[in-house]
Amino acid sequence: MHMNFSQHMRMSQQMKLAPRMIQSMEILQLPFMELQERIDQELQENPTLLASVTQESSTDTEREIEMTRAKEAATETPVEARELKVEDNSNNEADFERLVEMHENWNDDSFSWEHRGSSGRMSEDDERHQDQMANIQQDEQTLREYLIGQFHFYDIPAAWREFGEYIIDNLDENGRLQSSLAEIAAVFGPRITNDEAYKVLQLIQKLDPSGVGARDLRECLLLQVTDDMPLRDIVYTLISAHLDDLGQNRLPVIERKTGYSIETIKLGLEELKKLDPLPGRRFRQVHIQTVTPDVYLEQDDHGTYVVKMHNERIPQLRISKRYIEMLRNGCDPTTKEFIKRKIESAKWLIESIEQRHNTLKRVAQAIVDRQTSFLDKGPEHIIPLKMQQIADVVGVHVTTVSRAVDDKWIQTPRGLFPLKRFFGGGTKTEDGEEDVAWSVIRIKLQEVIDKENKDDPLSDDALVEEMKKLGYTLARRTVTKYRKKLNIPSSRQRRQY
Repeated sequence: MHMNFSQHMRMSQQMKLAPRMIQSMEILQLPFMELQERIDQELQENPTLLASVTQESSTDTEREIEMTRAKEAATETPVEARELKVEDNSNNEADFERLVEMHENWNDDSFSWEHRGSSGRMSEDDERHQDQMANIQQDEQTLREYLIGQFHFYDIPAAWREFGEYIIDNLDENGRLQSSLAEIAAVFGPRITNDEAYKVLQLIQKLDPSGVGARDLRECLLLQVTDDMPLRDIVYTLISAHLDDLGQNRLPVIERKTGYSIETIKLGLEELKKLDPLPGRRFRQVHIQTVTPDVYLEQDDHGTYVVKMHNERIPQLRISKRYIEMLRNGCDPTTKEFIKRKIESAKWLIESIEQRHNTLKRVAQAIVDRQTSFLDKGPEHIIPLKMQQIADVVGVHVTTVSRAVDDKWIQTPRGLFPLKRFFGGGTKTEDGEEDVAWSVIRIKLQEVIDKENKDDPLSDDALVEEMKKLGYTLARRTVTKYRKKLNIPSSRQRRQY
């Protein structure tokens, strides 16, 4: 009995503390902009939480209680899941660290081509509606909307129109057909024959942007070859019969097979590169996220880098005095329980934000202290750094460091960087005395390749030897790995004829 009782008490303690740990983790991990959104949400949902020096009235207070109760009843959130116990006069950092360690061992689901442009050509039959399309900003349309708008100008049978829309629905975001035409026609049904299906596809392939509706890269490029384009026959031949050879930079093979000179092939290749292998990509919805640094650096009178927090737009949060007075002066039990729970939740949020501030500042300062060479001299001087090293300096769990730097940015004299940029493995120089970050290795490797003779590029084995001359002893597989990470082709593909 005693053993069962002890186990029950321990499990009960974990479950009671879990909500607090979840909130602390969430607040710590939030980047600056998302933290602002979280605070705004909490200000709307918790009437006991105030920002700045908002004035209150008793009428507003009563109304807020009723509105918040109604919202909670609608969401049917269990009270137990919202009750968060706060210890007064404590930032609970020790509890947070201990609970992070506990979480690590829990199995709990609740935690948990080069392209230089596009031909942009349209057939004469399509020019009659080009003015209409010009009035619509292309980046505000989807590819489907743009194609359907053009396709509806065709005077075709109803079954053809429906099948054409069905084909357009089966194009990927690049404008490429995802399945074979026979498969699409079979799924569409017997209202369309295979010959009719092909005729409809041909109509779609005449739409703008040129190249849409293609079934592979070769067809996509061929659809963009017009009779009036420079070196038309040469470009057509390169696309239809020698794409693989072009991809492997086997220009002498093409020379031997076609009889074209190397110079002619190169001129044809330049025209080919003006075509768009992914004609639908201009319609992709690109969301550019504004980056706001969580921390920034200043230098004191001694030149030491000091981390400052970017908190100007984070409101000062406080607990409503009126609600505290209501508890002191007495109120009905239901209202009293409601106010207590909301005040505790507000305190937890305020303390979690303060803890985030302190932890992030200490972690960022520890990183900056270790990477002053990078800040003073540039990226080539970054040193290998692991999160565990920062955790040891700050005195927190390594997962706390991971959450603290996740999606956080720092403004430095050298620019804006994600905090994760300062971490990474490394190697040693040939004398074995100095750690060198992998990012430095990549920079040096790029420099060696940039300086090579392009008539006779360096093989990976030769790159190993060149890097050794610079003091970096690397295995061939390591050189190959980082060459590929830098998107640098093989020596055969880098050769210029």
